[in-house]
Amino acid sequence: MENLAKVDSSPDLLDEVKALLWEGRVNTAMGKFEQRSDEHADRFVAYLRKHHHRIVNYEYYQLEGLSIGSGAIESGIKQIAARVKLTGAQWKAENVPQVLRHRCAYLNGQLSVIDQIAG
Repeated sequence: MENLAKVDSSPDLLDEVKALLWEGRVNTAMGKFEQRSDEHADRFVAYLRKHHHRIVNYEYYQLEGLSIGSGAIESGIKQIAARVKLTGAQWKAENVPQVLRHRCAYLNGQLSVIDQIAG
């Protein structure tokens, strides 16, 4: 969206392209700028060509009730980092994966399953 905002075009066209990208219709969005010889439009299309494989259909994920933000993942990483960096705790590098497995199992309510397997 940052690159799209730099394109000098009508607000209606920019809104249309934004909606197309939200739906994952990257090729159709690029087609809206085929007849333009504007530096910013060219950069935007080049960006879309380079990253088209990473642009998903956000509308589908939203309709399915799936998270499209990174907040939950970032929060989880911070929680795990805080547990691994406990004051006074020392971890051998080879033990960290086990600590992380236990932490993930605990957060997922599966700790008893891990204990049964390890036991």
